[in-house]
Parts: sequence; structure tokens; C-alpha cells
Amino acid sequence: MTSEYIHGYSTREGERLVDQATTLTELLHSDTAYPAGSLVLEAGCGVGAQTMTLAGNSPDAAFVSVEISEESLAQARQRAQSLGLGNVAFGQADIFSLPFASGTFDHVFVCFVLEHLSNPQEALAHLGRVLKPGGSITVIEGDHGSAYFHPQSAHATRAIQCLVDLQRRAGGDSFIGRRLYPLLVQSGFCDVRVSPRMVYADASRPELVDGFTRKTFTAMVEGVAQQALSQGLMDEASWAAGIRDLYRTAEPDGTFCYTFFKARGFK
Repeated sequence: MTSEYIHGYSTREGERLVDQATTLTELLHSDTAYPAGSLVLEAGCGVGAQTMTLAGNSPDAAFVSVEISEESLAQARQRAQSLGLGNVAFGQADIFSLPFASGTFDHVFVCFVLEHLSNPQEALAHLGRVLKPGGSITVIEGDHGSAYFHPQSAHATRAIQCLVDLQRRAGGDSFIGRRLYPLLVQSGFCDVRVSPRMVYADASRPELVDGFTRKTFTAMVEGVAQQALSQGLMDEASWAAGIRDLYRTAEPDGTFCYTFFKARGFK
């Protein structure tokens, strides 16, 4: 039920994920903390980009962070060790066949995972199984349909659409952020609340221009160049113009806006 991770597992992709997590820490995680003694499952931890913030913000909670890619897990373990985090245990596991008894965890956290799954509702059902009654689930996803920018560019818009199309062909959904409320409700969670988290970058916010516009979003689109071109989604000249125009929005007179969605529900 997993789909292909279209961004790949390169060192550069790992760096991009860390850049993203570092840039968005306050926006996405400022209101996430777990009580002392809690056991928290982080499903699909990847290279540990979000794990470091989660574990650091809740030092008296215990985290079990699982990931299907052993290559990504190795990077996550190394990152946790370098930061001296002692409250995280890593393991290889598939969300659709979690090796935990029902009702094991007090809380579940999932970030940038559901967009890559062909059946996110089934994944949520599996996560709900290992959650204790009354426990919480927190889900964070982006929505590529929320990207808009200045100067406008048809080529840049088309390049983003290539990423959307590639993810759909691989079984995922780049627009899943807007679906979080119905997905969680239909998966049996109650008291679901969703809050949009908007990133807006202009020259007065240079850390967001560099960390998000350049190093997170544009780098993400640029990273699927080979797939977009080989599958005939754009010609080489138009693709180059689209990437150039995305970087153009990071110039002093440019702006870039994107929305993430953070949902929380209870079993």
C-alpha cells in the first residue's frame, strides 16, 4: 500500500528534509509536546528530521520512531546520536504491518507520510489500532495546490504540476493536506481539529526565503527533473525556465506562499 518515494533517498534529499524541518520548527511544532512518561509512536520518521524536534521538545517522553527505509533509519540513528538524544528508539517497520500490540502507544505522530501512500485511510486505521483509547494522533501534511508566488510564471506553475502528476502516478497525493479532516474522521478518530500553517516568504524574512523558498520547496521540485523529463511531462527548455522562475521568487522583489495543515484527533 506504500507508493514510491518520488524524491529518492540521496544525501541531498536528506539535507533538504533537514533544511525543511529546521526552517519550519516553530511553525509546525511549537504546539506539540507530550507529557512525561508518555510513549509516542512516530510513524515514517525518514532521516529523523522531525524526530529531533519531537524528542527535544518532550525530553521526558519516550519515542519509538519507525521507518521502512533502512538507509533513512541509519541517518536518523546517526543524527540522534550526534545530538545525544536518549529518549528515542528506532526500528524498521511498515505502517501497514506494525509490529506492536493493540493499544501500545499513548500518542501517534505522522509528518509528511500520508501524501506518499496509496491508501492513507487504511494507514490511519493501522495507526489507530496501536493507539490507546483516548490517545491522540497528530498528522502534518503539505498541499502543493496551495503554492502561489510573485512574479507569476506559467513555466513554474507547470513544473510544480509535474511534481503533482509524478506523485499521483506513484500512488500518492500532493493535495492531501486539504483532506486531513475527512480522512481522520472516516478512520474513526474523534474531536478532530485541523489548523492551516501558512509559510509566507519575502525579502523581509530572509531566513524563510533561503530555508523554505530556495532550499525546501524549489529544491523539492528541482529534484524530480529526471523523472519529469524522462516521462515527457515537460520539455527540457520549459523545465529549466520553470526552475529558474521558482528561484526568481526568492529575489528581493519576489514572494512565495505555501500552506501546511496540522490535524489532531483522538481515539
